[in-house]
Amino acid sequence: MINPIKPTSLKSSSESIRTSHKGLDFGELLKKSIYKVNQLLKESDEMANKFITGEVENLHQVMIAAEKADLALQLTITIRNKLLDSYNEIMRMQI
Repeated sequence: MINPIKPTSLKSSSESIRTSHKGLDFGELLKKSIYKVNQLLKESDEMANKFITGEVENLHQVMIAAEKADLALQLTITIRNKLLDSYNEIMRMQI
């Protein structure tokens, strides 16, 4: 037999989701993610400059830092595009 979904069970699941993120709201999570991407880009630039000046001789480290930064930036841009598409779709909805 299938049990119906009770409204109280939905409330408890949303509370568990909120507590699993340690009280962070979406804006804070977004700020932290963008800050981390920015740090990766800065580290990549720093590694490239050190390679040019001869402080770092291992090209593999420089390339790994550059690829990490590039992938993080591509993911951030893709997420931004998906959010904008969702926002535009919601704005087109008729109430």
